[in-house]
Amino acid sequence: MFDKLDIFRMAQGVVGHAAARQAAIATNIANADTPGYRAQDVKPFSETYDTGSAIGMRSTRAEHMSPGPEQTVDLTARIVERPGAASPNGNTVSLEREMMEGARIKGRHDRALAIYKSALTVLRTSANGGR
Repeated sequence: MFDKLDIFRMAQGVVGHAAARQAAIATNIANADTPGYRAQDVKPFSETYDTGSAIGMRSTRAEHMSPGPEQTVDLTARIVERPGAASPNGNTVSLEREMMEGARIKGRHDRALAIYKSALTVLRTSANGGR
């Protein structure tokens, strides 16, 4: 019953996406001195989270439009090359940019965990009758 709550699925998707981006950033930093290495990133969350057409629509009669497929999270987000200026050895990693992106992603990860925790508190409160 509770395994299909959208708020939990969305929070899980955001956390998975943030983890994939942190892994890509760690790889970029590890290869900062590798000649010819091209900086990589993960596609934006909006492209990896399939919302279908069921958001906000509910069919109450057979004559109504049927909802689309359920929401799914693509945790195998594809790595894409990040554009940027190349150094003389062909490397496109900017340590400053990677550090800024890492901090930004940590904030998104923390926000998703806070949303998950808040939703869990609401669920527990409603299950316990407000106690």
